[in-house]
Amino acid sequence: PSIGVHYKELDGKYLGYLNDYPDHWTQGENLEDLKEHLSDLYKEFSKSDLPGIKKVEEIEIG
Repeated sequence: PSIGVHYKELDGKYLGYLNDYPDHWTQGENLEDLKEHLSDLYKEFSKSDLPGIKKVEEIEIG
């Protein structure tokens, strides 16, 4: 599966978050490292309903 992310390079590090979980930033030494961390976050957040995790999603307005 694919999921939207936001990221930026800052002082040689990469910082980013999953679009569905914008309060939970992670960082990597390079872009590939950041992608691994983001993938791990996605797997962790998707497997169960964790308390205190704020999720953002779009809904249909009829």
